[in-house]
Amino acid sequence: MRIEPRAPALLTPSSRQNHIRYELFPTVLHPAAPQTRLFVLARAARPALRSDQVPSRRSIARSIVKPAAVSALLAGLALAGCAKKHHTAAAPAPPRVTGEIRYGETGLASWYGHPYHGRPAANGEIYDMEKLTAAHRTLPFGTWVRVVNLTNDKTVDVRITDRGPFVENRIIDLSHAAAVAIALIGPGVARVRLDILSVPIIASSESWYAVQAGAFLDRDRAERLRASLEAEFGPAHLVQRSDTPSLWRVVVGRVPSEETAAALAQRVRGQTGTAFVVRLDGRPDPSAPTPDPTGSAR
Repeated sequence: MRIEPRAPALLTPSSRQNHIRYELFPTVLHPAAPQTRLFVLARAARPALRSDQVPSRRSIARSIVKPAAVSALLAGLALAGCAKKHHTAAAPAPPRVTGEIRYGETGLASWYGHPYHGRPAANGEIYDMEKLTAAHRTLPFGTWVRVVNLTNDKTVDVRITDRGPFVENRIIDLSHAAAVAIALIGPGVARVRLDILSVPIIASSESWYAVQAGAFLDRDRAERLRASLEAEFGPAHLVQRSDTPSLWRVVVGRVPSEETAAALAQRVRGQTGTAFVVRLDGRPDPSAPTPDPTGSAR
C-alpha cells in the first residue's frame, strides 16, 4: 500500500492570471517496497499574481536610484548657488598666437602692488594687482607678453596696461598676480626674458618716443632741469602725474623711432646720470603739462 500526502487542488489560471506557483510534494512508499524518492508536481492553491502586480527590474532600479539622483541634483543646485555668490569677472584671455613668437629683450623684472592698486593705470584702466597685467616703458598698450623667469623657467602671460619701471636695468613691472605665477614675490627682482605674443596694430603716425630725464616733487627743480636740457637737446616739457604726492617728470624730445630715442637717451644720460626711453601715448604740448606718457612712477 502506497501512502502519499494529498496534493492540493490544481488551479487553472484565469484570463487575468499568467503567473502559476508550482510546489514539489514528496511521495512516501510502503516500507516493503524499494525506497525510491518520488515527487509529485502540483500547482499550489495560492493566489497567483497578475503581471501588473509583479515589480519589474526597471521599477526596482528606479526605487533605488531615484533617491540618489535627487540627492545629487540638490547637491548640484547648492554648489551652483555658492558659485554665484563668489563669481568674479574674468580678465581678458590672452589671444591665440597665430604667427611666430618674437623673442624680445632680457633684463630684470620687478612687481608692484600697493599703493597703486585701485588707481588709474597709464592706459586709463583701474589697476588691479590681482589681474595678469604689467607695465613696460615702450610696448604699446594691449600688447601680450610671455614673461619667462630665467632662474626657474616659470612663465606667465601678461597684458601691458601701464608705463614703467623707471629704475635702472629693469625692463618690466609685473602685477602681484603675475609675480606670484613665476615665484617673484620672495626675491622681488629676477632676470627674465620677454617673448612678444601679440601687438595691436598702431599707425606709424601714432608711434612717438621720448626720453624721461628725471622726476621731482618740486616743480621748480623740474623746471630748471627742463630748461637746461631743452637748451642742449631740443624741445622738453614737464609731465605731471597726479600721485600722492604729485610728481613732475622731465621729458625730452619727440622722435618717430625707438632707436632714435635710445641714441638721444645715451646723450641725456651723460648729463643727468639716468634716462629712460618712453613711448608717448599722447601728443605733447610744449606750452603746457600734457597727458602723462610715462604712467606710474616706480
